[in-house]
Amino acid sequence: MAVAEIIITPLGTASPSLSKYVAKVHKVLERYKVKYQLTPMSTIIEADTDTIFKIAKEMHEVLFEEGIQRVVTNLRIDERRDKELTMEGKVKAVMEKLKGE
Repeated sequence: MAVAEIIITPLGTASPSLSKYVAKVHKVLERYKVKYQLTPMSTIIEADTDTIFKIAKEMHEVLFEEGIQRVVTNLRIDERRDKELTMEGKVKAVMEKLKGE
């Protein structure tokens, strides 16, 4: 299991507001049985890497289907193979260390 952060940015839109594009891109996630979290600046996805890459490609393509001529996608993946990795576990590990200080 891996945790990924994805940011998909349409360039050359008529408005500085991007929320309608974020909503269109997020509809892709509804087709998958993955855990995800929308944040103010990106989306976090928890899945195996094959699924993450497939989702990222579909999310990227959605904006071209909407008529956008240029799309920038940033994808960061954190994968561990020595133990289970989850969104909650990553946050919990930091919070425990903050309590211990």
